[in-house]
Amino acid sequence: MNELFKTTRIKTVGIIIGVLLVLIFMCGSVIYGYTNVTWKMALEAFNHFDGSNEHIIIRESRLPRALIGAAVGASLAVAGALMQGITRNPLASPSIFGINAGAGFFIVVAVSFFSVSSIQQFAWISFFGAALTASIVYLLGSVGRDGLSPIKLTLAGAAMAAMFASLTQGMLALNEKALDEVLFWLTGSVQGRDLDILLGVLPYLTIGLIGAHILSKQINILAMGDDVAVSLGQRTILVKIMIGIVVILLAGGAVSIAGPVGFVGIVIPHIARSLVGMDYRWVVPYSAILGAILLLAADIGARYIIMPSEVPVGVMTALIGTPFFVYIARRGLNNL
Repeated sequence: MNELFKTTRIKTVGIIIGVLLVLIFMCGSVIYGYTNVTWKMALEAFNHFDGSNEHIIIRESRLPRALIGAAVGASLAVAGALMQGITRNPLASPSIFGINAGAGFFIVVAVSFFSVSSIQQFAWISFFGAALTASIVYLLGSVGRDGLSPIKLTLAGAAMAAMFASLTQGMLALNEKALDEVLFWLTGSVQGRDLDILLGVLPYLTIGLIGAHILSKQINILAMGDDVAVSLGQRTILVKIMIGIVVILLAGGAVSIAGPVGFVGIVIPHIARSLVGMDYRWVVPYSAILGAILLLAADIGARYIIMPSEVPVGVMTALIGTPFFVYIARRGLNNL
């Protein structure tokens, strides 16, 4: 019992340190970039706003960008952790399973054919695309005598991601106006988003994160296998449906804000499990914290690669995540 207390205490301290690191990276996101800003300027922008260019950039651009980066990173990481937990597939994530691509495709359809531009409409369209794609992938991954398997889910997700990506590119090639409106968004970016965009989907992300925490104990049971979970009295179908709704809220909401940012949902859950083990009561909060840190760090780095221009944060996360993805794939699709 004493050892358990020590372990729990260490993990709790880790969460506190992680939250402090998130705040530090958010401050760094406000300070660092092409426009020269000092810590003093940042404080004065909120305490003694004078309407200067630097103060406007801090309040209208940098602060919303930091908040959006933290929210999107946390949401994608937790969505990936949940997907890996219920499928027992180490490669599961919103990007690999095509959920991001599906949500992005339906937003492009809405922009191209229905001239949709409202962020609230984007959110609902993104949720619909994410839900439809997740349902198709799960259905395809369950076809056959052996039922649902990690490799079948991965192949089905890759196929759906490729299909939606091709359809998206085809529509954009035929519609230059839509191309101009959504091309930068499709690469995954938190640049140029204002606070209203985040506030529009924040309730969904909040419900998703709270739901993930509530369901974490059920994921621990489900990770032991469906037969064991049923023998312990778990209603596995209901639990999977609820987890699916949470994933859709998190992934769909994140895509509606920042576009299909990839690899966060793959990398972070593995790092979280290496730190705290397989207990999802700890994996979920650690994934949220580490996901926020990763996306904030990637966004800060993206500002300096080709300064004065910026690299979309989705490109940065791909550079970080691709080697990790190859490593996991080479290690093999073993049960978590």
